[in-house]
Amino acid sequence: MSEREPLVFTPAEQAEEEQFFRRYGPWASLDPAGVRDFMAGFPRPWWLVGGWAVEAFTGALREHEDVDLSILACDVPALREHVGDAWHLWSNHGGTLRPLDERFPEPISNESQIWVRRSARDPWVIDLPITPDRDGLWTNKRMPDHVAPVEDVTWVADDGIRYVNPEIALLYKAALHRPKDDRDLDRCLPLLSDTATSWLRDSIARLHPDHAWLGRFS
Repeated sequence: MSEREPLVFTPAEQAEEEQFFRRYGPWASLDPAGVRDFMAGFPRPWWLVGGWAVEAFTGALREHEDVDLSILACDVPALREHVGDAWHLWSNHGGTLRPLDERFPEPISNESQIWVRRSARDPWVIDLPITPDRDGLWTNKRMPDHVAPVEDVTWVADDGIRYVNPEIALLYKAALHRPKDDRDLDRCLPLLSDTATSWLRDSIARLHPDHAWLGRFS
């Protein structure tokens, strides 16, 4: 089995990571297969985003800090019903945590995240950035006028798991522009279709006119 390329952190990133764990507690993230088991029987669409989506598209293995699962905002009630009492859901908005339960049935924001763990004594296992929807249609958090059926912005890999399209994953990564995001661009760009490449270039230019990545497009 091929080894995964390790993530490399700058001293500042490492310090931020350590502070994060001290504040919020440990993570033991599931891998995609674990998420597939976790979501088995969920009646609504779900898909993976972020680095795992890039890995599924490119086949290039690297370490991952977590796993990013997404669902439509309108399907949060279905997620609560799906997990029942077996897991604790927390709404995370800008670092503010609040239980997602009968007392607080709605996330703090439809553009926030949901963190998942079994109990306060257990590590977090899933980071779930919620995807805003418009009448059940996927909506781009960065460009709200980009609205589409989930099937048009995702694809199903050989493992049977649905992933966000790579060009969309990269657009979200462009805003963060970390070393691992640069590496993900390096791996994806030669494999993207002309249509996807043009869309990514134009979208980055629209949102980040001075972005360093724009020099990568011919």
